[in-house]
Amino acid sequence: QLQASGGGLVQPGGSLRLSCEVSGFRFAHLAVGWFRQVPGDGREGVACIGEGGEDKYIGDSVKGRFTVSRDDAKNTVYLQMNDLKPEDTAVYYCATASGWGYGAICLTLEPDSGSWGQGTLVTVSS
Repeated sequence: QLQASGGGLVQPGGSLRLSCEVSGFRFAHLAVGWFRQVPGDGREGVACIGEGGEDKYIGDSVKGRFTVSRDDAKNTVYLQMNDLKPEDTAVYYCATASGWGYGAICLTLEPDSGSWGQGTLVTVSS
């Protein structure tokens, strides 16, 4: 299971940190990704992190503003979001798929594959 949390309302230019707690997997060997979806659009791979935490993918739309990290002791992956913009407003999901690399997760994982958390809403508005 994946449990995402940390969403909320924030003003433009503000920051939020999302958390994704993972259970039921051998977390240390797992790549995990963050996605976002606006109603009517497909899910966008925002940031993904490989096992060990060194290998990361950051989407072009958030590069330089968002970072992804993991704490294997807590079975948790984080998405630090800085300099938030109104266009970052979306439901954010975390997801994984056993045996998949971080790049494959971010670029090819579909909603009907792998394991997904329930989503947390981020609203960027003044």
